[in-house]
Amino acid sequence: MLYFAWVRERVGVAEETIDLPPALVTVADLLDWLATRSPGHAAALSDRSAVRVGVDQDFAGFDAPIAGAREIAIFPPVTGG
Repeated sequence: MLYFAWVRERVGVAEETIDLPPALVTVADLLDWLATRSPGHAAALSDRSAVRVGVDQDFAGFDAPIAGAREIAIFPPVTGG
């Protein structure tokens, strides 16, 4: 798991290695589970419209599968200029 920007600040770490429970199938399942790990995780993930997720360096929707993922990143929306 990689966390960027204010997500990292709220979670308290930039990255962590996690063995995911087999019941987690989608990005949404993962976010729900992560929110239970600590108050910081809960704060970072309380507003799902404020976070984006990348699975193996590709943007992923909340319904995207996570099976076999080697890297999952959570970050705020990205804007260009």
